[in-house]
Amino acid sequence: MTTNNAGDGSRISYFAGQFVPHEQAKVPITAHVMNYGTGCFEGIRAYWNADAAQLYVTLLEEHVDRLLRSARILKLDFDGTRDELCSMVLELLRRNDLREDAYIRPLVYKADETIKVMLTGLRTELAAYCQPMGAYLDIDRGLRLTVSSWQRIDDNAIPARAKVIGSYVNAALASDDARQKGFDEALMLTGDGHLAEASSSNLFLVANGRLFTPRGSDDILVGITRAAVMELAAEMGVGVSEASIDRSEVLAADEVFLCGTGVQVAPVTEIDGRIIGAGAPGQVTLALQKRYLEVMRGEVADHAAWRTPVYDAPAADSP
Repeated sequence: MTTNNAGDGSRISYFAGQFVPHEQAKVPITAHVMNYGTGCFEGIRAYWNADAAQLYVTLLEEHVDRLLRSARILKLDFDGTRDELCSMVLELLRRNDLREDAYIRPLVYKADETIKVMLTGLRTELAAYCQPMGAYLDIDRGLRLTVSSWQRIDDNAIPARAKVIGSYVNAALASDDARQKGFDEALMLTGDGHLAEASSSNLFLVANGRLFTPRGSDDILVGITRAAVMELAAEMGVGVSEASIDRSEVLAADEVFLCGTGVQVAPVTEIDGRIIGAGAPGQVTLALQKRYLEVMRGEVADHAAWRTPVYDAPAADSP
């Protein structure tokens, strides 16, 4: 992958093998991805630690690995390596000189200008951008959810394990419908009526002090944040089970929360007019939320491998 510094201090994106001014990173309306959604992407967070004067990228290698798996599933003939992609993300953040919480979006997509509905043999490109981003849901209060009438796409229709650009129409329909009805977010069911996930985040419930989350085979995106939360819960002595979850189980749960790169760890206090637990964020949820954020922000030494620093450490003062 070649690079080119725009050099004018403006917002920088990665496009067509170069770092370019953001406004130059455009695809034509005839691009295959524009017409058919034939691409995949990742959402990656980076957290600013003011005390350390450092920006930490969260689980960078895990996100890059999933992007490569998504590309393979979608027959995107992409030859970039993990190391190249990780380096590109870090350089992108440096060139934008981001020193606050941020979000990075790399995309691999079919770039050929053709109307053929196919995948094999079409040119693949890589692009990426970044921007400041804090919490986009209020993770300090309880969220109000509804079970959507829009069914989660089946893995045999569009691969659930890949972050396929076109498949997010499914999420958008559910999320928009929920918000139009006054809710914060939507929960989606599988074809056989089990809980899958929220429109763009994974679901956990707490019952009798134990965490439960839908199985990978329940048409979910097997989340990277989900895996981190499960590991942190186990370290805190909280048991975790993956199982098919009935609609009534989540309504009867002691606690419910969503997790994902965007939502982080977000408590839920109401679903379809039913109060969850005591109607306030639960103790297990809040403990996991606190633990997750302090780890990812680098406020503790634990799990250093989950954090990739962007900037060189400041030089020590000379004696």
